[in-house]
Amino acid sequence: MPQGSVLRPILFLLYTADLLQLVKSHHLTPHAYADDTQIYSACRPADVDRLQDSMSVCVDDVSCWMAANRLQLNHTKTEVLWCSSTRRQHQIPGRAVRIGSTAVNPVSTVRDLGIMLDAGVTMSAHISAVVKASFAALRRIRSVRRSIPRHALLTLIQALVVSKVDYCNSVLAGVSDTQLRRLQSVLNAAARLVFSARRSEHITPLLRELHWLRVPERIKFQLCVLAFRCLHITAPRYLAETLQLTTSCSSRRRLRSADTSTLNVPATRRRTLGDRAFPVAAARAWNSLPPSVRDVQSLATF
Repeated sequence: MPQGSVLRPILFLLYTADLLQLVKSHHLTPHAYADDTQIYSACRPADVDRLQDSMSVCVDDVSCWMAANRLQLNHTKTEVLWCSSTRRQHQIPGRAVRIGSTAVNPVSTVRDLGIMLDAGVTMSAHISAVVKASFAALRRIRSVRRSIPRHALLTLIQALVVSKVDYCNSVLAGVSDTQLRRLQSVLNAAARLVFSARRSEHITPLLRELHWLRVPERIKFQLCVLAFRCLHITAPRYLAETLQLTTSCSSRRRLRSADTSTLNVPATRRRTLGDRAFPVAAARAWNSLPPSVRDVQSLATF
């Protein structure tokens, strides 16, 4: 292997580590994926001006660091999103944020690794995008279903429709039942397309024949898989560090639950947002599993 091909990934990791450390020095939280970097933090409504100024100063330092390392920060592609609960939407600032020499107006939705995040954290924009793309794929598949065998039809649906519903669906934990029913309608339509069933036919036997879980169960399954990987050190560190076994909690060592493989469920203030956080949703999904399943050591067996 050429020496240059080995040095490039090493230099990239070193540059990324320096950049993340620079962001942390401003008391902000960074997250990097390839050439995409997010900087985020939380504050009370009265402190939004201070946070906004901190963001601007941090981006200035990041831009100077990139220039010193022969890199360039594209200010025109930088997006700003303020998130809050529905009750706090009126307190979100609408003025532009200074990013270098550019004034960037806050947006209502952003796309992050294929996930549409909205200001109210309702995930309605993401679900709308998934439903729209899935039904478009189903219409294309329906036009050729008579020309292909059922196993090929099922493969197409799995690759073009079901994969969209399952992609990063753990972020949908705790969303409203109305939104989940929209996703379930996609799976129902796909199952009827496989069996050429009418809309009046009951969907449960079709889903059972295909071994398809419903959307809420699919979300819970994904949360449990992520929790398993976190506990077995095969998940990213930023996820694994958010979960804690009850055996490691000093306040619960004398309780009966301290001898089990359950996870500690952090206390939350608001059910609408706090209960949807990964440490809470994953811990509750994991604790709901039977002990015989939680104690499995192989991911394939799990």
